[in-house]
Amino acid sequence: MESETRIKVRYAETDQMGVVHHSVYAVYLEAARVEFLERVGLPYPQVEARGVAFPVVELGITFRAPARFGEEISVRTRLAHLSRRDLLFRYRVEREGALLAEGFTRHLCQVGERAGRIPEDIYQALSVLHLG
Repeated sequence: MESETRIKVRYAETDQMGVVHHSVYAVYLEAARVEFLERVGLPYPQVEARGVAFPVVELGITFRAPARFGEEISVRTRLAHLSRRDLLFRYRVEREGALLAEGFTRHLCQVGERAGRIPEDIYQALSVLHLG
């Protein structure tokens, strides 16, 4: 499964050159990931209320073309890897079908204050979505 999150670039997200600053892409990926989980029935606030979190432990982005103030971009998100303890999302940031950036985030499961196994019901819900 792949979800699409649409984002309108705000002026505050651009740098002196008029393009989206590289640091903002991490925020865009997070917004897309949270929306992805919500769409598949795992709203992150409900997951966290159970004492489960998925902190980002690795992030990578390759930039292909700039996004600018006022443009509408889309972030395509898919679950690319799933194990009992971690997961990996892949992203494509596009403007009208043109690739602007592609990236990934890797997350470990945290239960309470410690690393742990993904709870079985969450794991099963995610395993249906895993695209490999």
